[in-house]
Amino acid sequence: MNLRPIIKNLKEITFPTQVTFFVGENGAGKSTLLEALAMHVGFGAEGGSKNIVFKTAQEDTYNAAHKLAEQLTLSWNQKPRDGYFFRAESFYNVASKIDMIGFGVLDYYGGKSLHQQSHGESFFSFFQNRMHKDNALFILDEPEAALSPQRQLSLLVLIHELCKDSSTQFIIATHSPILLACPNATIYSCDGGALTQVAYKDTEHYKITKQFLDSPERYLQHLLAD
Repeated sequence: MNLRPIIKNLKEITFPTQVTFFVGENGAGKSTLLEALAMHVGFGAEGGSKNIVFKTAQEDTYNAAHKLAEQLTLSWNQKPRDGYFFRAESFYNVASKIDMIGFGVLDYYGGKSLHQQSHGESFFSFFQNRMHKDNALFILDEPEAALSPQRQLSLLVLIHELCKDSSTQFIIATHSPILLACPNATIYSCDGGALTQVAYKDTEHYKITKQFLDSPERYLQHLLAD
């Protein structure tokens, strides 16, 4: 099995703040880390809560996340009573499972089928209705994937509000410089083969976005030059 360097070199991760971000290039190992954490806690690899776990063909493959999950040990200051693993790429499957279960489950997601909403609306309906501040752990893999910049700002506000309860915790993999601006968050970079803590303005996400927005014409002229 070809493990990412970030996985092979991993020894320990600490979560000193209520919000922790993992950033890095595609393929750096962010999603593998989150999936392994989610599986170890008891969530399904496809996403969902401990009460919504389903097996898919993808889970028949013994992958790096499975291997890492088996080797993890977790130490809690306060063990969460509730939580959710939100995985953008498989949220459609989770929405289908919720529709299939029925029996009032939709009430926890806004009362309307997630498939009867736009992609972005269904994402935000989940964030508004399923996330709450009650000793919960939320693991979010690229939650910004279907959200407009305005909705990303709304999600940032929601996370900030939920963290007013000191027992609520978020672990998030993202490419969004908007979400990364969350106050008092810890940011870990997965680039370079080992986890390193970085400041918000030192992330590539912030620097590249700022450089582009400061002068898009000059940036494109350099980027598209023959």
